[in-house]
Amino acid sequence: MKFAMVGRQALMGVLAVAMVAGASVKTFAAENLLNKVKERGTLLVGLEGTYPPFSFQGDDGKLTGFEVEFAEQLAQHIGVKASLKPTKWDGMLASLDSKRIDVAINQVTISDERKKKYDFSTPYTVSGIQALVKKGNEGSITGPESLKGKKVGVGLGTNYEEWLRANAQGVDIRTYDDDPTKYQDLRVGRIDAILVDRLAALDLVKKTKDTLAVAGDAFSRQEAGVAVRKGNEDLVAAIDKAIAEMHKDGSLAKLSAKWFGADVTK
Repeated sequence: MKFAMVGRQALMGVLAVAMVAGASVKTFAAENLLNKVKERGTLLVGLEGTYPPFSFQGDDGKLTGFEVEFAEQLAQHIGVKASLKPTKWDGMLASLDSKRIDVAINQVTISDERKKKYDFSTPYTVSGIQALVKKGNEGSITGPESLKGKKVGVGLGTNYEEWLRANAQGVDIRTYDDDPTKYQDLRVGRIDAILVDRLAALDLVKKTKDTLAVAGDAFSRQEAGVAVRKGNEDLVAAIDKAIAEMHKDGSLAKLSAKWFGADVTK
């Protein structure tokens, strides 16, 4: 009996050590990227760079936009600088997986499916899936059912494509790996509508001098967060802290007003 108790105590001791070791490994993995970012002095940020008003080239050839400024201020709150890495959307999350970038800041919608593979910060914008059409065709789309029989453009591999395939029947879906071609096809009538972020749609209507128009209400609510590889909880916590500080000091609302004329952060 005594031997059995000693054996049991020894086993419990081994398990305790294993649990501590496991916790240590987890902590190390979680802290590793944040430490690396701070040691490097830069946060590697993936964004498209062709997605106004979020990220695009200004007249001076430099990247600008809401998410460009957001990324720069976010990095500053963490104590580093943002190193912007223009990346096509269909390769964005793959770049995150391959560690070419530390985070993706590109209107990455927080979804249950994506949360299986990536961690997300608290949302920094709230929007919805919006149909965009040529001016004069606003009444042609009032809901998902009215997309039937239409040629609808969406970004390849985006949540817009996913939503369209799941919620609309009989649609001729056209996928694009860049936004300029998609917008051009809509303007010349190759497609009947495109599904985009509502915030981007409103900005595009303004910039195209009302040659395009939003059709109906947004189809669904979507929240965008900073996407991070799993296992980097400390970096996510640092990003959440930075976003909270930007809410508190008003800088996030100021950025929102600058680019959208309204607070799109809540």
